[in-house]
Amino acid sequence: MILRPKSSLPHHGTLLSTPAAMPMRTVPTWLRKAIPDAQSLAAQGLEDVAFVTGAAVGALDAVVRRQERWSGAGRQRLALSAAALTVRAAGRVEDESQLRDSVLLTKSGDDVGPAGRMVLAWRRLTARPAEELLTEKNLAAVLEEFGYPQNDEAVLDLASELRQLSVNAGTVATLTGAFMAAERHGFGRAVGAWFADALLAQRLGWTHAVPLLGSEAALALGSARSRRSATASPAVGAEMEADRTKSLLAAQARAALRSIDLSAELGRRAEKLLAVAPKLRSKGADAIVDRLLNEDALVASRGDKMDKKMSDRGLRRLFDRLVDLGAIRELSGRPTFRIYGL
Repeated sequence: MILRPKSSLPHHGTLLSTPAAMPMRTVPTWLRKAIPDAQSLAAQGLEDVAFVTGAAVGALDAVVRRQERWSGAGRQRLALSAAALTVRAAGRVEDESQLRDSVLLTKSGDDVGPAGRMVLAWRRLTARPAEELLTEKNLAAVLEEFGYPQNDEAVLDLASELRQLSVNAGTVATLTGAFMAAERHGFGRAVGAWFADALLAQRLGWTHAVPLLGSEAALALGSARSRRSATASPAVGAEMEADRTKSLLAAQARAALRSIDLSAELGRRAEKLLAVAPKLRSKGADAIVDRLLNEDALVASRGDKMDKKMSDRGLRRLFDRLVDLGAIRELSGRPTFRIYGL
């Protein structure tokens, strides 16, 4: 897979001077046709899959490096989608709306519950600097959020193994190695996807990781029966390993396009928000606009948590006005404890 070399991407600040209306680079038509879905792409030869995936990740890299003002909201929304799949894989029933409630409607310091902690795990991927994601301290915290018991020995081994992958492995080996490392220690696909996304961000020199494979992980690995059959003979094992690699690459390609499309969609909405922002007269409105651009959603019933200059009533009035102006949406559909976002 052909990827760009690391670059000196700044680690702090946003390109606030970039015009909101600056046109977004579109994905080439040939690339969209090459990735109708992950399964179709995975059916191609390994070289073709790797080439297409490299192009998709390269297109995403160009978007990430723009550091758009709404990129924080995009990363959090992808984290929510990844958490929803993780929750379903764990046999739970919470959907994205319920997961959003679990973290937004819980008081600071209260337990958000098992499903809510999975949201926090994926948000951790988006919030921490990419270079810090695979430290022992951070790995221990994220494994706990995914619901695994504390295991200092496993964390030490994982940190060492992932460090070796980031330094010595090629791009394809890094991707497959992330899932293999998770499997060897008894962790599920979601953890492998989290590792893979963190390693990709480090390899490309991104300031923050983008949740990609979390919502594609169901496509990324073969069934347990297939993995067992792969041990029947070396030939079968090699074939199954090639299929597994293609599935992972195809999932990464599809996820990259999904992330690009989400950024473009949020960009259109952010332009509306930024266009009406100068009309807002409420004290602290600028801070709220900035948070709307950087977070998946905000609740208007906890003003003291958001901006001390505004009361809960003032926040509700501000949000309702922004909805009337078409700048944001109300996401909960409820008459109370309403939630707002791009």
